[in-house]
Amino acid sequence: MGAATASPAHRPNRSAPGYALRVSAPQPSTEDLWIFGYGSLVWRPAFPYLQRLPGFIRGWARRYWQGSTDHRGVPEAPGRVVTLVAAPHHQCWGVAYRVAPDAWTRVTQRLDHRERGGFDRKAVTVEFRDHPAVRALVYVATRRNPNYLGPAMDAEIAAQIRDAHGPSGPNSEYALELAAALRGIEAEDDHVFAIADLLTAPD
Repeated sequence: MGAATASPAHRPNRSAPGYALRVSAPQPSTEDLWIFGYGSLVWRPAFPYLQRLPGFIRGWARRYWQGSTDHRGVPEAPGRVVTLVAAPHHQCWGVAYRVAPDAWTRVTQRLDHRERGGFDRKAVTVEFRDHPAVRALVYVATRRNPNYLGPAMDAEIAAQIRDAHGPSGPNSEYALELAAALRGIEAEDDHVFAIADLLTAPD
């Protein structure tokens, strides 16, 4: 099926104030420098790291509420990628990567460019099954960025993902790879799995 033009409700908010990447999260000052991934970083980090551990953060839920106009869609037909939304009593599983101190600046500059479509840096605490908790850097897209799409019915989200394609490939590839990677680390995510099930359901 060809890429469909997104309805106004599924387009990024171009009337939002000008957006620039915010880097308020402090750079870690110890030798243990960590980055937490919950979207494409779970299955495609594309940067050097010393250690990779499945882990989770508390008080956040993963949702396909962020528009992608530079990776998994285009401005005329944006895709959807995950972001984090505040959710008390929730846990969001992902993968934490320990980065060498001498690579930290290079890695974060690369990630700043990769996540330039609306994501801010934040500092979070990541917990693990059998490793002490660590502080880590995470990228989060909030509703103030111009590519934010917000909530929609699962069927609408899946339809938009099915039709979207961008410079990094089909949006459906992103969604299915993320679901497979989360299952690979034995993580539960009803929202991600529901979207993946809709994408693979017979027409």
